[in-house]
Amino acid sequence: MTQGNAVVAGRPMMPPLGFGTWQLKGDDAYRAVSLALEAGYRHLDTATLYGNEDAVGKALAVGGLPRDEVFVTTKFAQRSPGREPEALARSLDRLGLERVDLWLLHYPLKDPGENAAVWDAFLAAADEGLATDVGVSNHSLDQLDALTAATGRTPAVNQIRLNPPLYDPAVVEGHHDRQVVLEGHSPLRPRKPGLAHPAVVEIAAAHGATPAQVVLAWQLAHRIPAIPRSGHPERILENFHATDLDLTPGDIARIDALGKARTRP
Repeated sequence: MTQGNAVVAGRPMMPPLGFGTWQLKGDDAYRAVSLALEAGYRHLDTATLYGNEDAVGKALAVGGLPRDEVFVTTKFAQRSPGREPEALARSLDRLGLERVDLWLLHYPLKDPGENAAVWDAFLAAADEGLATDVGVSNHSLDQLDALTAATGRTPAVNQIRLNPPLYDPAVVEGHHDRQVVLEGHSPLRPRKPGLAHPAVVEIAAAHGATPAQVVLAWQLAHRIPAIPRSGHPERILENFHATDLDLTPGDIARIDALGKARTRP
């Protein structure tokens, strides 16, 4: 498996394995992101709510990689329409960037009309070149459809929580049908029953890999970008090497069944 790019019908070209930064703060965030870049990650995921955009920006600046070699995502959790341009300007300042590759609406607003108004502002940011692409996070398929119906433009990406117990092929297919890149956050949570499930442990042993590597390789095999997060140097490196693991169709089917099992009567 290679660190190529994930794309659906012309949608964002993002490296399929990203580095998540949720809960990483200050110097810890800077060190973790720096190590991730040294290890080979070229996809960084942050958010205004994480409070670490400045640390991510510092790691990017010190790392010295060409800007077009690192895919940077940030998110904004708008509560009502109106403050989107200022929020993105602050994010760009903290990151030390002129644009982000992907800007996401972190959570849907309860009012569909307000959600569409915020989405309009995100589209305007893309039109201005401040974000190469824009999308959403934690939206359902119905909420994606509501945004499309209201604005005529579908989010490029929907980032949702995804791990083996949450796997739902109908959701995966629904995103594919809408030509929306499905990106999975929290792939290694919960550690139980996911990483500790006998099927995952047995597959890991058969490949000489770790359970975490197996779960990440499973998600990547479905062409769903994964953004694991860790502040531990050994795990940062371990997770990155999931890109070297090729699971068999049988392995993938066994892990798929962990999600299907939770929906059975």
